[in-house]
Amino acid sequence: MPSDRRTVQLDAEGASLTGDLAVPAAAQGMVLFAHGSGSSRHSPRNQQVARALETAGFGTLLLDLLTEDEERVDERTREHRFDIPLLAARLTAAADRLGEGEDTAQLPVATFGASTGAAAALITAADRPDRVRAVVSRGGRPDLAGAALSRVRAPTLLLVGEADEQVLGLNRDAAAQLPGEHEVSVVPGATHLFPEAGALDQVVQRSISWLRRWLPGGVGAPGGG
Repeated sequence: MPSDRRTVQLDAEGASLTGDLAVPAAAQGMVLFAHGSGSSRHSPRNQQVARALETAGFGTLLLDLLTEDEERVDERTREHRFDIPLLAARLTAAADRLGEGEDTAQLPVATFGASTGAAAALITAADRPDRVRAVVSRGGRPDLAGAALSRVRAPTLLLVGEADEQVLGLNRDAAAQLPGEHEVSVVPGATHLFPEAGALDQVVQRSISWLRRWLPGGVGAPGGG
């Protein structure tokens, strides 16, 4: 169980953002979540994944990349949820704040993006190659990362439902632009939000395996066994 779970406020790009931070004892790394369009840190799917990662020994930060005022505007206009440069800048600032935290500064970071949050997760990895050591995308839109895809060196796992055909195609196209280690991992029978029985469990298991492999100390990490 986590040794510490608390709500935090992070200053990022001129905004005060709210997040839920959990740091297990002897954590192997920190996983920084970027939720998808129209969602929040309270997403039951991201919550389920985060709890499983904590049990596996990873710290987590579930962060709302929009302020409460911006979220209210976005509910009406949807003007912020596809503002990828804004979301990415704030996620990158959050990664920097983790590098300054007393209990997180020494921990390697992975970014975990869902839907449009996947683009922000990839841009942060591209902009902070020494900080972000792995990326996981769940039903993501990596294509929205644009030219940043060619700068992503962190090993990247793209999890997509088999029945989410349009997004699967976008992920395969985006994967072809990634220069580093990457994998498109297809969950059989799953649709976009992985509501099918056992689908999200597969997401969790594959995510944990990827993080254990690629974060420092893992078998695929530099110097790993």
